[in-house]
Amino acid sequence: MNTRTTFRLTVFMAAAILTVPGSYAKRRGGGGEADEHRRKGIELAEANQFDKAIEEFSKVVEAVPDNPEAYHDRGTAYRAAGRAAIAASDGPAAATRFNASIADFSKMIELTPKSPAGYIERAQTELAQIQYDTAIADLNKALELKGDEALVYKFRGFAYVGLRQWDKATADFTAALQKNPNDQQNYDQRALAYRSLNNFPAAIQDYTAAIEKNPNYEPEYARRGYTYALSEDYDKAIADYQQALKMDPNDQETQERMKYAQGRLAAKNAPPPTPTPAPGTSFFTPVKIFFAIVILVIIAAIVRVFTRGKPEQTSSTRIR
Repeated sequence: MNTRTTFRLTVFMAAAILTVPGSYAKRRGGGGEADEHRRKGIELAEANQFDKAIEEFSKVVEAVPDNPEAYHDRGTAYRAAGRAAIAASDGPAAATRFNASIADFSKMIELTPKSPAGYIERAQTELAQIQYDTAIADLNKALELKGDEALVYKFRGFAYVGLRQWDKATADFTAALQKNPNDQQNYDQRALAYRSLNNFPAAIQDYTAAIEKNPNYEPEYARRGYTYALSEDYDKAIADYQQALKMDPNDQETQERMKYAQGRLAAKNAPPPTPTPAPGTSFFTPVKIFFAIVILVIIAAIVRVFTRGKPEQTSSTRIR
């Protein structure tokens, strides 16, 4: 998966988890001041003023404590506030807000135990807290209650990615795409899972599909380029990196990866080096001369053995 892919998951969750308060079910009870506080809370949440939104939603909870939507709205605002705290590097504040979000969604489940919505919402906050196992348990319950399968499979896929259970992640994102084939995030995350399984062709196909859904999203080009590089297709990797840098020239990580791909391509296309003798070497080395002398001595000794004791040749003319 690589620095860029661990985790892109965080970025995608931020977009996927940040649902707008007030999107759950039909309101019950309240009216008058409660409705006004809810309206203000939604406006503040949409303006990213989450703590002030929480104050307004808390007044709604006080007015209609049996209204599950009131807990949904406040729980969603708490979750958004937790993400804002993470962005500000304030871990303790993030933990406090995420825990409050969990509490509100748990109350929502208590009020509507047969509804999958509370389980889906609580699972999203658990994902934000990197509590993958508990998120999976809640999402499994949501499936039992016939929850929105496109969302459930998608969020459970996120959890499996976090657990690095790549086969299960690909299965869930495939199921989510069957329900909603236009979701770019599902293609992107399934591509990550395929790449982690070294199935580069499938990963490239999914990144390409994600680019087709949103051709102006720079990270998809960088991710596909990285996948091309892993499969040693450096020409295509460089082309994708160049496209990504056109869209975001300051992306230092992509710059470094492009340099690496360019270096690998140059090495791949370079002619093989011509072997040359090391400087100062000669065929007639002392060792070779020594062995040559030894061989000659041995040959001379052998010849001497075979020629010793033979009679000398005499003339065939008799002595008179």
